[in-house]
Amino acid sequence: MHNLIARTSLDNRMLLIFKPIIEDMGFELVRIRLMDGKSKLIQVMIDKPDGNINVDDCAKISNELSATIDVEDPYEDPFTLEVSSPGIDRPLTRLSDFEYWNGYEAKIETADTIDGQRRFRGILAGINEDEVLITINVGTIGLKFEWISDAKLILTDNLITETLKKQNDFNENDFDTIEQEDLD
Repeated sequence: MHNLIARTSLDNRMLLIFKPIIEDMGFELVRIRLMDGKSKLIQVMIDKPDGNINVDDCAKISNELSATIDVEDPYEDPFTLEVSSPGIDRPLTRLSDFEYWNGYEAKIETADTIDGQRRFRGILAGINEDEVLITINVGTIGLKFEWISDAKLILTDNLITETLKKQNDFNENDFDTIEQEDLD
């Protein structure tokens, strides 16, 4: 199965351990990565089905995963565990993400070149069976989900506004209206 949630064998091992814990707590696992740099970092991105994740949620998951890591020991070297939300310009890791974020701008990269191109930027147009539809400058094209190596939403004013509206405490009246001067 094609997997953008976890890439390496170690990521997949941690996925098998972490996913049931995260789902039992009512959350979704968006992505897991071992970042191999100066210091090792296990990055776990989580979300709620309603998209309304907060710092306390991340802390709860972090505590549960830390306890499990102590027992399961999926990674032997010293590391830091980071549990976070996917952010507004989130990675798209599941086929359903492309349907859910239909109408928003995204960047998609494919593992191999398709018609001389590996990077696609445009408006998501949903899915058709196992294809991700994206409207680019030549029209709407379909990319097989298994061809995709990376995908994420692009931060736009529209995305920010719609994301804020989905949060329970958003009130448009809390924000000032931007006035534009006519320079003519």
